Parts: sequence; C-alpha cells; structure tokens
Amino acid sequence: MVELVIVIVILGIIAAIAIPRISSGSKNAGEAALHANLATIRNAIDWYYGEHKQTFPGAKQDGLGNTAGSAEAFVNQLTMYTDADGNASQDKDADYPYGPYIRGSFPKLPVGANTGSSDVAVNALVTPLVSNAGDGTGWVYSTATGQVIANANETGNDGATYDNF
Repeated sequence: MVELVIVIVILGIIAAIAIPRISSGSKNAGEAALHANLATIRNAIDWYYGEHKQTFPGAKQDGLGNTAGSAEAFVNQLTMYTDADGNASQDKDADYPYGPYIRGSFPKLPVGANTGSSDVAVNALVTPLVSNAGDGTGWVYSTATGQVIANANETGNDGATYDNF
C-alpha cells in the first residue's frame, strides 16, 4: 500500500511538471505559425507592389467585379495571376503574366479569438493599424501602406500582442 502511494505521488509530480510545458508548446507552435503566415503575406504584398507600378494589392479593382479597397480584390490579386493593372485571372497567359504571389488559399489566422479565419478587413488607413478582434476577420490590411497585422489582440509568450508581430 505504501509503495502504491509513493507511485501515485511520483506520477503527480511528473504531471505537475509536464502539463505546463505541453501547454506552452502549443502556444509556441501557434506563434511560430503566425510568424510564418505574416512573412508569407508580407512577402507577397512586397512582390506584388514591385511588379505593379508601386501599387499595393487591393488598391485597385481586380477586373472580376470586386471594387478597389475590397477584401476580395486584395485576396484575388495575391492568389491569382494578374496583369500590370491588377486585373486577376485563374489562367496564366500573355495578358496575365504576374503572380500568383500566394499559392492556394489565403493563410488562416493560427492564434487568438479569430483562429481559423482567412478573412481580411481592408481599409485605406495611413496610420498604424489596430486589431478589431470582435469583427471575426483574421487579418487587417491597409491599401495605403501595405501594412498587414493579425486581427488578434491577445498576448504572446514574449509579452507582445499578436497584432504587433
């Protein structure tokens, strides 16, 4: 009986040490995914900007019925082939030689209250962007500056909020 109690105490000590480490491991994985997704999106924006006469994606209509400043135009211009004016097409040909800058679907937000959302809140703000996690979108983007942030104001392991990554 004493041996059984000792084994249970040892298992309790191991669990008390292991559980917090496992919990922080999943948070670290989410933050690493956030950094990777932001790098992908930011690189795509920069690449588009360089090939489209210093115009950020989403600043012009996409030729598919989506207006300038819309999330649809922004995503289409990064995930489809485009011409020099930002008109998008599913097919690459001589008229649509650029892109896609992001292959496949637009990245999903891996952390915070809006985890899993690939929706984008687009605006033309020149001032620094702030998250509005209550609107359900995954990302906040400015067509004026090309800045993109996570739409999550929770705090990461380093003490910074996710929208400041």
